[in-house]
Amino acid sequence: MKKNKTWMLPLMIVISIAHIIPFYLLLTTSLKGMGDTSSKWLLPSSWSVDNFKEVWEQAHLQSALFNNVIITAVSVVLVIILGSFAAYPLARYKTRLNKSMYLIFISALIVPPLTILVPLYKFIVDIGGMNSYWAIILLHVTFNLPMTIFLFTGFISTIPQELDEAAMMDGMSRFGLFFRIIMPLLKPVTATVTILTGVNVWNDYQFSVFFLQSTEAKTVTVSLAAFFSQYTNNVGWVASGSLLAALPIIVLYLFLQKYFISGLSSGAVKG
Repeated sequence: MKKNKTWMLPLMIVISIAHIIPFYLLLTTSLKGMGDTSSKWLLPSSWSVDNFKEVWEQAHLQSALFNNVIITAVSVVLVIILGSFAAYPLARYKTRLNKSMYLIFISALIVPPLTILVPLYKFIVDIGGMNSYWAIILLHVTFNLPMTIFLFTGFISTIPQELDEAAMMDGMSRFGLFFRIIMPLLKPVTATVTILTGVNVWNDYQFSVFFLQSTEAKTVTVSLAAFFSQYTNNVGWVASGSLLAALPIIVLYLFLQKYFISGLSSGAVKG
């Protein structure tokens, strides 16, 4: 048995190195001064934090990070609330209508957002949603709900229905049952949804570049992309900005990692 698992150690080392290399390159590039033309694989001869200062000012990262926080936080909260509300009846009542609705939600996962970008753009312009928080949040919630409903439905299906019956016999309302009994049990899958949705929204570029075009409304990804053009290619600034932008998501994952895997596996097994 041990011999059959010896191949796992080299594989894990290779996978770890593949994930560490991009962060190593980001770190070395961000800490090199403008005049340092050495290989990106080598550590800088003299450490410099000028790239962090410059990108913070030139990319207006303070306002961009604020926009990211608002859009991501509101989107995650709405996705969790709406997704759990929709998943509960789908998991508890296996009617033909609910099964059809579940299939519709799941089928939405195969629709690439960019394929409907033109009608989406026209729709957002018509309702006056350009450069606004509510419009981009509406888009993020819409495209993240199918996966959320899939995970919540699968997880709720693993919770014994006898809990519902016992609570109802004690006179608890359906809403009281959901918020006091079911919702506290959803911590693992809620952590999973928080990480998946948070990362998707925080790192979004495809929607933000089209619907958040003003300087005040730009997110981090759009602000950093401005340093790459036909005449400009400031890799050091982008590397520094990318590291700063990655820190909140890394901290979020460190806090929720113990729930992440269990929520993902439980939500997918019966989904």
